[in-house]
Amino acid sequence: MDRDHLLLTPGPLTTTQRTKLAMLKDWGSWDADFNALTARLRTGLLDVIQGADSHVVVPLQGSGTFSVEAAVATVVPRDGHLLVLDNGAYCKRLGKLATLMGRRTTIATRPEDQPVSAAELERLLGEDPSITHVGLIHCETGTGIVNPLAEVAAVCERLGRGLIIDAMSSFGALPIDARALRFDALIAASGKCLEGVPGMGFVFIRKAILDGCAGNSHSLAMDLHDQHAYMERTGQWRFTPPTHVVAALAEALVQFQEEGGQPARLARYQANQRLLVEGLAALGLKTFLAPGLLSPIIVTFLAPEHARYDFKTFYASAKAQGFLLYPGKLTEVETFRIGCIGAIGAQEMQQAVDAVGRALRGMGIGA
Repeated sequence: MDRDHLLLTPGPLTTTQRTKLAMLKDWGSWDADFNALTARLRTGLLDVIQGADSHVVVPLQGSGTFSVEAAVATVVPRDGHLLVLDNGAYCKRLGKLATLMGRRTTIATRPEDQPVSAAELERLLGEDPSITHVGLIHCETGTGIVNPLAEVAAVCERLGRGLIIDAMSSFGALPIDARALRFDALIAASGKCLEGVPGMGFVFIRKAILDGCAGNSHSLAMDLHDQHAYMERTGQWRFTPPTHVVAALAEALVQFQEEGGQPARLARYQANQRLLVEGLAALGLKTFLAPGLLSPIIVTFLAPEHARYDFKTFYASAKAQGFLLYPGKLTEVETFRIGCIGAIGAQEMQQAVDAVGRALRGMGIGA
C-alpha cells in the first residue's frame, strides 16, 4: 500500500500532507517564535466561534478528556453541583470524572437513540435549585447523535446556571457562535474536526466567570485559571507543551480557513455522510439512529444479523484494504461506527463503501 490507512474514526483522523510536514520542525518551548505561534493559534481558535469579546481560550496538554476534566475542575466550585445530561458513553465519562474529583454530580439519563431534552432540563433545574452547572455533550460520538445545544443553552441562561459543553467532535464542523450562545466553558481538541493531530485540548472560558475560577481546581497541571494567567503574563505554557502538535494544529487551522471555515467543512462532512449512508444502505446495512438524527461526524451502523458476521474479521478485511473503522460503543446491541470527518472527501468515502462491501462478501454476507 502506497498511502497511510484512512482513519474513518472520530479521531485521531486522516490529516493532510501539509499538516504532517508541519511536525518536521523542532521548537524551543520557551522561544519567542513558539510563543508567537501559540498566540496566533489561540486567536484563530477564538475566531472559529466568534468568541474574542466574550471568552478566552486556554490550551492544555493531553487528550481531549484531559481538557474535559480540567474544565470541570476549574469552572465548577468544589461545593458546586453538576447535572450531566446523559445519552451515551461520553456523557457517562463526564459524570464519572466529575464524581471522581469530588464534585456533587447528578446524571439524568435518556435512551441512547434520543437527544437530550431541553424541557426535561428545565424541569430538573426547577426541582433542584442546588444545581449550579449543566454538562452537555454536543455530539455524543458513542452513537453520533447531536444534542440540542441552542435550546439547552437558552434554558441555562434563563435559569441562571452555568453550562459546560463538550464539543470535542463537533467543534469546527457544527455551527457554534459565542455571540448567540451563553456558555461558561466549551471544550474541544486538536485531533478532531480541525484535522490536526491528537495531543492537546483547548477550553473556551467565559470572561465574566474567569476570576471566580481561581482556586477551584484540585489539580496543579489541570488548573486552567493558572494556565491562562501564566500564559497571559509570559506568553508561555506553564509546563512543557506538545510543540509539534501545536505546530500541526496551527497549520491545520490555516487550511480550515482556506477551505472556507466551518460552513465549508460541514458541507464536506455532510456530503461524506450522505454517500456513506446511501452506499451502506445499498449493502443492506441500517443505521442505529433514525435518519433524522444522524450527524455528519460519525455514523453508527447495526451489525448484520448474520451468523457469519464477526467484527474482528470485518475490521481486518477493511484494514487490509486501507481503511480503519471503529467498533461500536453500545452495550445492548452490536454495532460498528464509521467516521465522516478528517481530510477525506467523496472519492475516499466511495472507496470505503466499496471496501465494506468486499469485506462483507468475504464473510459470505450479501451478494
